[in-house]
Amino acid sequence: MSDVASLPAETDVLLVGAGIMSATLGTLLKTLAPSLRITVVDALEQPAIESSDAWNNAGTGHAALCELNYTPEGPDGTIAIDRAIKINEQFQHSRQFWASLVQRGLLADPRQFINRIPHMSFVSGAPAVDFLRRRFAAMQVSPLFRSMQFSDNPAQVREWIPLMMASRDASEPVAATRSEEGTDLNFGALTRLMLGSLQQQGSGIFMRHKVTGLTKLPDTRWYVEVENLATKKRTRITTRFIFLGAGGGALPLLQQSGIPEGRGYGGFPVSGQWLRCTNRAVIEQHAAKVYGKPALGAPPMSVPHLDTRVIDGKRELLFGPFAGFTTKFLKTGSFLDLPGSVGPGNLVSMLGAGATNLELTKYLIGQVLQSQEDRINALREFVPTARGEDWVLEIAGQRVQIIKPDPKMGGKLEFGTEIVRSADGSLAALLGASPGASTAVSIMLELIMKGTPVLSAEEGSAERLRDLVPSYGRSMNNDPELLTEMTAKTNRLLQLA
Repeated sequence: MSDVASLPAETDVLLVGAGIMSATLGTLLKTLAPSLRITVVDALEQPAIESSDAWNNAGTGHAALCELNYTPEGPDGTIAIDRAIKINEQFQHSRQFWASLVQRGLLADPRQFINRIPHMSFVSGAPAVDFLRRRFAAMQVSPLFRSMQFSDNPAQVREWIPLMMASRDASEPVAATRSEEGTDLNFGALTRLMLGSLQQQGSGIFMRHKVTGLTKLPDTRWYVEVENLATKKRTRITTRFIFLGAGGGALPLLQQSGIPEGRGYGGFPVSGQWLRCTNRAVIEQHAAKVYGKPALGAPPMSVPHLDTRVIDGKRELLFGPFAGFTTKFLKTGSFLDLPGSVGPGNLVSMLGAGATNLELTKYLIGQVLQSQEDRINALREFVPTARGEDWVLEIAGQRVQIIKPDPKMGGKLEFGTEIVRSADGSLAALLGASPGASTAVSIMLELIMKGTPVLSAEEGSAERLRDLVPSYGRSMNNDPELLTEMTAKTNRLLQLA
């Protein structure tokens, strides 16, 4: 992708992985400090073709408008909305940052990566209907969710999602919530737009370049060996700050770095699969992202949902995800990735996590053994009229879930996203999965606020960050006027009104 013939000998920032995380961090840093020399390397032919690719993730702008796993029910029946509020505020940061880039002329047509698609939750059966009603009531306390609608009237639900209600058993209670401000994101397109903007500002984007060695220098800089996979030539580059944002490829590089903060971390890969609709007549009957309740023992990434997508300007329809298992950390990775990641530094963590997650293991085995008929039957829980010939199986991206050291259990499996950072701030690695891409801006803002060697205190200050993300450091949940102002502004700039 880069017009530069070869890697520079030195750079201020080295971003490993040309996905949404590196693109977000690079764009933030370059906007805050335009003089920074930024270099991006990636082993693949094109940017954003692993987890960030449109076909490799759900494309949901995760704002807790429809995801039931973000609002757990307590033993006493109360619904906790704290995590939903946090995730919604994080997504608001993303919207504001993208809008700021549009306003500055750094992103052109926002419709290439973001489109308005209603977000819905759908349940059936009396207990689930009661849960959704109580969840809706709990969420109405927050101004972030006050535009959400609830209905247990089958006629109203049919008007919202006719494809899902057709031929459904009329004796079974149903309910749904609907949020018109939901969005569909093409994170692959967004990544490529941001990287293109970085390149226009002088940054080097080097595809087919793989990091093969990391050495910490006495002055806190890093000496990095990079192989050009096309020519097999190896080059060494010195950098003041290195970010490992290579998805499943970040863990092996973190281990290679040798920083003590990374000791004990491991990863457990979970692959994803989708049913993709091939019948345009069926696709046109549905216009929403509809999330249901997860199966018992299912990981959060496997909450079933029927998604309208907008990919390269074309409407699509996906159902899933169905979990699978492979020892690869990336779709383009090696079957030796998982066994190769286990060593003396994290063996206790891996064994501890394995011993305490037998339900997950059982669930994954069941998913792997599913036939296409089993998947279509699962789809019919959402679309009773679904025909097998209208749907094909697509392989989605790999999600390497975090296994981190735990003093009690040895190791703990976590479903989320986490930054592992060296004490001096010269190296940071991003591990984990959902909600990931939707909250990339908040994750990178937090990293910047902790301090990096490439930004001065002024450049990385909360005041400077608020130039790009106006609500940063403030709670829109506690400030309805700010929420109204920011919603109107981002709707206008991102063409979501």
